[in-house]
Amino acid sequence: MHFGLTDEQQMIVSTVRNFVENELYPHEAEVERTGHLRTDLIREVQSKAIEAGLYAANMPEEVGGAGLDTLTWLLYEKELGRANYALHWTCVARPSNILLAGTEVQKEKYLYPCIRGEKWDCLAMTEPGAGSDLRGMTASARTDGDDFILNGTKHFISHADIADFAIVFMATGEEETPRGPKKLITAFFVDKGTPGFTVRDGYRNVSHRGYTNAILEFDDCRLPKSAVLGEVHQGFQVANSWLGATRLQVAATCLGRAERALEHALSYAAERRQFGQQIGKFQGVSFKLADMAMELKAANLLTWEAGWKFDQGTATEADMSMAKLKATEVLALIADEAIQIHGGMGLMDELPLERIWRDARVERIWEGTSEIQRHIISRDLLRPLGA
Repeated sequence: MHFGLTDEQQMIVSTVRNFVENELYPHEAEVERTGHLRTDLIREVQSKAIEAGLYAANMPEEVGGAGLDTLTWLLYEKELGRANYALHWTCVARPSNILLAGTEVQKEKYLYPCIRGEKWDCLAMTEPGAGSDLRGMTASARTDGDDFILNGTKHFISHADIADFAIVFMATGEEETPRGPKKLITAFFVDKGTPGFTVRDGYRNVSHRGYTNAILEFDDCRLPKSAVLGEVHQGFQVANSWLGATRLQVAATCLGRAERALEHALSYAAERRQFGQQIGKFQGVSFKLADMAMELKAANLLTWEAGWKFDQGTATEADMSMAKLKATEVLALIADEAIQIHGGMGLMDELPLERIWRDARVERIWEGTSEIQRHIISRDLLRPLGA
């Protein structure tokens, strides 16, 4: 088993790290202070990301992306994750892989413009009454001649305010199962400006300032059948086929922030002196540092193994859930302990620690809560035993 990075991977890590430090870090204070990402700033950094070959790097080479294997892509995501989320996600966009499921006509309209930086996408599943239980969604689409009529509400939809279109999942029917009726789901492309489709401001969030969420409302929104992504009633199949690695993406970006917080803690512990010696020599601090480093390494290994297995076609749901669960909880631990080591200074906004601490909280909720991840892991353990 080989744990070293290839020369290409080391070059990608170095390139992305330099970009993050030189092009993203300088703007963090502004975004944190204002809670807003200026359009001119987006375009400025986006242009530099495209020039550096870092834009849409998650996409296959044949459609204009970087064609990275999953492990290399996760290394790339980890480095981007060190910065303010709004900056790296919006300015160095990674269009949703689900766009690859479209027809060639749909790719021309949606996928390729996103890869070129001309459009942004957003994904709309969550509803006020249906978060983790997507089968409980009430937003629906019914047929009307050759069209579909969409009605209902989605919320917590990330960066929908700047997106040019949404990929929306709607209930389109029911089927009987041994456990009772189960809703059938269909995915649709909905362009901003379509009559009956309204994007409203979402909620103020303590995590990821500048990275907005929105409420999407559909009121007799009429779409042609050509707007269906994949097959009618096959929305979950489309999502499961193309969105499987998103939990690994969350894990990787968390690792980047955890590493940055640990670096600050180590530096401070080595420099700060109390009672005549560096505070890192006190057992109360040194043991914290040891535990932080050990937990971060464990989270790294779980994530890299899951990424490697994903490319081998052997990754299980439990593999990806373990990576996401461990990385998000380790980030919370390291962010909290880094602040504790800094004392009161850790809570001041001169350092990124209070931001990393705030941002860490949402990671255990979105893309499947920690409880959902534990359910997936335990289910995989018990299923072979018939339980």
